[in-house]
Amino acid sequence: MPTRPRPAEPREWERFVAIGDSFTEGMVDADPRQEGEYIGWSDRVASALAARNAELGLPFGYANLAIRGRLIDQILDEQLEVALSLTPDLVSFSAGGNDVLRPRVSLEEVMGKLEAGVERIRDTGADVLLFTAPNVAWASLVNRVHPRMVEYTAELWAVGQRTGAFVVDIYTMRSLRDPRMWGQDRIHFSSEGHARIAAQALWTLGMPFEVRDWVEPLAEAPALGRFESLQADREWVTSHLRPWIRRRLRGESSGDQRQAKRPEVLPVEPESLLPESLPAVSASPESPPETQPDGVAAVPDAEVRDVAEPPLLEADVHRGPWPRLRRRSPES
Repeated sequence: MPTRPRPAEPREWERFVAIGDSFTEGMVDADPRQEGEYIGWSDRVASALAARNAELGLPFGYANLAIRGRLIDQILDEQLEVALSLTPDLVSFSAGGNDVLRPRVSLEEVMGKLEAGVERIRDTGADVLLFTAPNVAWASLVNRVHPRMVEYTAELWAVGQRTGAFVVDIYTMRSLRDPRMWGQDRIHFSSEGHARIAAQALWTLGMPFEVRDWVEPLAEAPALGRFESLQADREWVTSHLRPWIRRRLRGESSGDQRQAKRPEVLPVEPESLLPESLPAVSASPESPPETQPDGVAAVPDAEVRDVAEPPLLEADVHRGPWPRLRRRSPES
């Protein structure tokens, strides 16, 4: 069995600022302590960085300026310079997902703007953390945007190479190709998905990660029958796709009137951002896993209803938001 390549040597970051859209805001990894608020991969990474710095006797501060529904122009205009004014030494920058999901978009223009933003950050001496798009070829209905996700990912790797940014490869993370890693909107990640993305981000930064191998898939779940799968697709169209289209026609965004959840760089006590009931990323695991990573995924962001997730049915807990057809048996 091949062994996992050793990560890069970790650096000592003391001021981490996250900018972007709903993916970085943390949707739909609900925070049980605050109704309508989210945790996400970024808070998990900040907690792990804070724990490492505490062991080294170093200070650590974290800000998250990301707001759901933001297009790349809005992120550059509203968040970038504010982020730089906070004098970070590490900036996560995930943008362009909402642009890519629009009917008409010049991906070349979007990626050009993203690269210019990365260069602006790098000019200050700060490190930058980027995320590829996810692989959604396996997902019913949503897979129609897969070709754009492939192109976005290819272009993003080039941006990372030219600018010296860290790139978190979630496109090739096979464990994320599971409905249970995603929220009911089929656009954002579940708590388990965000936890795995955080572990991959920490590995990319050269940091310790949780002992459990985050690239390992969950145990196989029972598949839905054809009728159940079609019904699940219809419910998703009614509950999520149609509201999204209506907002587009009205020129509205799920992020309208929203403010950044953490607009200032504030000290972070290790694990203070994470409730005990959610899976956490360890700051100092016993040893790294020995399997080759597949990469990990950060989903491009589409705007969803600004409401908490509806209660899950028992079947949803096991199968997630996407139907997975079972093969027809000779008896059926």
